[in-house]
Amino acid sequence: MEKILIVDDQAEIRRLLGISLHREYEVIEATDGASAMEMLRQHRPRAVLLDVMMPGEPDGLGVLVAIKSDPYHRHIPVAMLSARGQVADIEAARAYGADNYFTKPFSPLSVLAWLREALARSAPNTDFTQL
Repeated sequence: MEKILIVDDQAEIRRLLGISLHREYEVIEATDGASAMEMLRQHRPRAVLLDVMMPGEPDGLGVLVAIKSDPYHRHIPVAMLSARGQVADIEAARAYGADNYFTKPFSPLSVLAWLREALARSAPNTDFTQL
């Protein structure tokens, strides 16, 4: 089962997403940026759902930058979760490498649909043609 890392300081958000995703994915959780980075190294998730505003350092954008600048992790699809839905916020996240941006409150089914699509796009190619 593919692992999905949910990073959010709000337990309700983690629980909502966990309930929505657990049938198709192994859900792992972190509550802040530092633990997210540790979980990323330990568990190598296939995708990350990442809150923008979290206590401590790094915040969500800091974690995003770390993921997208690391050659071992940059391929991992990352969707940002935020109560801030201004165009400037969304554009900033995209500029740092976010693959999607969900404004709270969001539909867990929309997140699930995006995950399915993102993971299908980033699936390793196992079809080899003999030359």
